Amino acid sequence: MTATAVGKAPTASPTPPSARDTALAGTWTLLRFALRRDRVRLPVWVLALWLTVVSSLSSFETSYGEPSDQAELAQTVNTPAMLAMTGPEHYLTDYNLGAITAHQLLAYTAIAVGMMSVFTVVRHTRTEEETGRAELLRSNVVGRHAQLTAAVTLATLANLVLALVLVATMATSGLDGMTTGGAWLFGAIHLAAGVLFAAVAAVAAQITPFSRGSTGMALAFVGLAFVLRAAGDTGADALSWLSPIGWVQRTYVYVDDRWWPLLIVLAFSAVALATAYRLSARRDVGGGLRPPRPGRPTASPRLATPVGLALRLQAGVLIGFAVGMLLFGMMYGSILGEAEEMLEDIDQLQESVAELGGDLTEGFASVIMSFLAIITAAFSVMTVGRARSEETGGRAEPVLATALSRDRWVGGHVAVSLAGGTLVLVLGGLGFGLAGAASVGDGELLWKLTGSALAYAPALWVTTGISLVLFGWLPRLSALAWAVPIYSFLVVYLGELIDMPDGLTNFSPVGHVPQVPAASLEWTPLLVMTVLAGVLVWLGLLGFRRRDLESK
Repeated sequence: MTATAVGKAPTASPTPPSARDTALAGTWTLLRFALRRDRVRLPVWVLALWLTVVSSLSSFETSYGEPSDQAELAQTVNTPAMLAMTGPEHYLTDYNLGAITAHQLLAYTAIAVGMMSVFTVVRHTRTEEETGRAELLRSNVVGRHAQLTAAVTLATLANLVLALVLVATMATSGLDGMTTGGAWLFGAIHLAAGVLFAAVAAVAAQITPFSRGSTGMALAFVGLAFVLRAAGDTGADALSWLSPIGWVQRTYVYVDDRWWPLLIVLAFSAVALATAYRLSARRDVGGGLRPPRPGRPTASPRLATPVGLALRLQAGVLIGFAVGMLLFGMMYGSILGEAEEMLEDIDQLQESVAELGGDLTEGFASVIMSFLAIITAAFSVMTVGRARSEETGGRAEPVLATALSRDRWVGGHVAVSLAGGTLVLVLGGLGFGLAGAASVGDGELLWKLTGSALAYAPALWVTTGISLVLFGWLPRLSALAWAVPIYSFLVVYLGELIDMPDGLTNFSPVGHVPQVPAASLEWTPLLVMTVLAGVLVWLGLLGFRRRDLESK
């Protein structure tokens, strides 16, 4: 007699997992791992963005606290050049402190959250495939879309935390025009923008097999969004509607508080994410939809030299920074002629300029010069960091197994950092001088501003030296070199806005540069920093010679 005959029901076969469950298997584990890896990186991003908004609020309250000041500012910024740098003219119809904050900040905070999202998604998708870790993980119980889902979720969580912090800050500020409803919209704008650019990065990660290419494509989209928005706000309004930054600005937060433009952002994000998932299923792990170009049959003789090899590896970053800084300088130079009218009522800047001995136009130029130098310092850190990437990726070891010495190999990257950083800085000053001379109508400004940019070169060389010391002696802490440009931005660029003690600037290389063209040029601090940079480079090379190579 069978078991069924005596009343025992047959055991049901287990239900097979769905294709969706299989594709997303292991997502939660990967998300927790990503949170563990970025436990410092993402909080730093969020803190830096929050401090930027808080310091700006303090500055706006001090400078434009009275309705008359707000009305005067609205007249000042109602020019094509200023609208291109800020946002649409409609904000000026009710230019309270809330509207001023949104108008002045949204374009730039949207770029910042876009960069945070792009770096996060590419780091946990394409970089993992490029290093081979993704293939190792997928040999276990990990679905095809698990890594992409975990990366986008991580970026979304970071933007959500930032949005909630901004909501709390804006809602409790008590400033004129800052309503609770506007605070929620202000936070939602940053969340929506961050998710959109994360989705764009997810698509870019499917196209090229290299993380740098994916990052470059996604950041190019962010830059294009800003350019289209700027062009639309100065004339052809339709162009702004082609830009995600234009979409979030047209919520007119603290003026009309329109939520519906965020629906466009969410729809675009959904389409981009769906595209990323579909493209991910059409390629091999580690590969891209666009195959890499085949190399030449024979290598260029320049690749046989350490500098030539380093320059070839860093050509994309160098070209990107060079073009970006030239355009960035031209953008700020275009409003140099309006600087005196725009800043004449800002007491803090007038006091600073009085101490330097220049007029308002020269004081504004000095501030922008410092900002150009701080951005270029990021290039110095990235170029030295590439040597670390080559080491951990296992590509430095076979090169150093030849007759090439360690000093010559890392010296190639240092040379690109020193010379390339100086070139990028000069191009930024050149763009600033070209547009500034045309704006002011003074041809001498071209050479004056270009020469002023060179004064900041020793500060870049010190930044390169600090990065190399960390690389040589504490390679696992090489990322700490980013503290130099970040700290410089906080104490030099934002120091006046949030009333930081003047002594804090002494810990920044940029803080020791004479603030030309407003201040007179002093050679002593420049010579001291040049010598210090040489000592730091020597120490870094010494440390690299004495340690073992590392690989991940």
